[in-house]
Amino acid sequence: MAPSSGPVQPARYLAVFAVLMAAVYAMVFFTGDKDPSPKLGIDLQGGTRVTLTARTPDGNAPTQDSLQQAQQIIETRVNGLGVSGSEVVIDGDNLVITVPGDDSSQARTLGQTARLFIRPVVSSVAPSAGQGAGTQQTPVDPAAPVDPAAPADPAASADPAAPADPATPQNRVFPAQDPTTVDPSPAPATDAPATGEPATDAPAADDPATDANLSDAERAAQEIADAKALRQSEDPQIQQLAMQSLDCNAADPLAGNDDPALPLVACSTDGTAVYLLGPTIIDGQQISDATSGFDSQQAQFQVSLTFDTDGSNTWAQFTAANLQKQAAFVLDSKVISAPVIQGATPAGSATSITGNFNNQTASELANTLKYGSLPLSFVSSEAETVSATLGLASLEAGLIAGAIGLALVLVYCLLYYRALGVLTAMSLVLAGLVVYGIIVLLGRWISFTLDLAGIAGLIIGIGMTADSFVVFFERIKDEIREGRSFRSAVPRGWARARKTILSGNAVSFIAAAVLYVLAVGQVRGFAFTLGLTTILDIIVVVLVTWPLVYLASKSKFWSKPSVNGLGAVQQIAAERKRAANKALAVKTGTAPSKEA
Repeated sequence: MAPSSGPVQPARYLAVFAVLMAAVYAMVFFTGDKDPSPKLGIDLQGGTRVTLTARTPDGNAPTQDSLQQAQQIIETRVNGLGVSGSEVVIDGDNLVITVPGDDSSQARTLGQTARLFIRPVVSSVAPSAGQGAGTQQTPVDPAAPVDPAAPADPAASADPAAPADPATPQNRVFPAQDPTTVDPSPAPATDAPATGEPATDAPAADDPATDANLSDAERAAQEIADAKALRQSEDPQIQQLAMQSLDCNAADPLAGNDDPALPLVACSTDGTAVYLLGPTIIDGQQISDATSGFDSQQAQFQVSLTFDTDGSNTWAQFTAANLQKQAAFVLDSKVISAPVIQGATPAGSATSITGNFNNQTASELANTLKYGSLPLSFVSSEAETVSATLGLASLEAGLIAGAIGLALVLVYCLLYYRALGVLTAMSLVLAGLVVYGIIVLLGRWISFTLDLAGIAGLIIGIGMTADSFVVFFERIKDEIREGRSFRSAVPRGWARARKTILSGNAVSFIAAAVLYVLAVGQVRGFAFTLGLTTILDIIVVVLVTWPLVYLASKSKFWSKPSVNGLGAVQQIAAERKRAANKALAVKTGTAPSKEA
């Protein structure tokens, strides 16, 4: 069925497109950051690439299932943090995270182990001199009950030399022997750092002759085992020794590897306190949701947690039985907050983590906890800044190739379709403007970043728009071959071409959608831009190309064969008509009709 005739309908189509174009560029220039430039991917603007090496407590290689699970969780975090254009790929026993932009902390945040446990606080102590007290961020609540026997031995804390002794191994068994062989007869554990005996035995723990025979994985496993023996011992003497000797500035081999069923000696995240914690009461896997926000009453940002049914019931029972006691939120073997329980939390209610958060750190922690704990412990083994120089060179070469290709298409259309080729050029320019504006807006709204693969999808999509014009024009020529005028051929040709154009674009869009779902990384960017330009192709052909050609068919100037390039087709139609008249005259015995 042909569209209804008359100049009003095409004018309405063009008016709708003009309104859409005006709306897009009004949002580009007058909303948001008002920067009319699209966000670029790592290959065009540079960025950060972080390599995370998996560690297992036994030193064995991680399984592929655990690596794939970690990859999926980190990819989910990418989406939750609004980071677009990122890649998370498995490389052997490593995960490689690539994040575009200047903020390298985003890449590191995405790879946080985020093993959260809630443990009761048994006692706490400020670190002795040399143990790395840092800038205060999550201070110990002064109202918290503290075991008076734990931190108060002045002799132990007054000697700054003992913990700072370079011969003293930190986060390892001290002295270097099985803790079960420690002689209980010497002085109490709080006095141990003041004695000279550990300094004599300490080098044995770091004997280079012994460590030289170990692989990196075995050495890491040994460090984890030594740290557990010291910091997760159930022996009170060893616990006190660990609290006095723990260096909060040293790398923590227990990060993400502590046993939740055992006690734990841990530092606060800022190094201002050392805690002795009881076994875990709630696992971070029992967190069903986590959000961040500003608490106006306490004038600070906080992270609110909601537990699943089991976790909520456990938390309700614990808070009811431990009023005015501390509970520590332990993230990767570090105490991020140790609030005093002021009242019982009813089952089903949310609880909060407070500290010296700002909006960004609170949001990052909430998203990290919300999207799950990784099944493996990772250590950042490499971080590098990626230069955009090569990508920009490739972009320049790609744009030149695309421009040459589109120019050849336009030259072909001008030679083959004459003035109709001008309409093709106008439609392609308008399609490019719409695509550019939408890419800019998507960069603001969903942090979509344009990379080389995405640009390839745009060029192919715009080329497919030119294919739609060719289909339309060829249908017009078919109608003229059948003897119709240019004016009557346009609406009939559009009715026939419309079905073909919609079918072809539907197939392209389905292919792009399937590719987007199944692919990863930059291939998804290609599929996204291909699908986007496929949709815009339909919009441009319906709202611009068809109305312009229809208006041209009403014009005496555009109807001239020398202008629209349809003279040869009209000549073929005239010859067919003469042949048909001649055949009819022969059949009927009458003279052929005289042609104008």
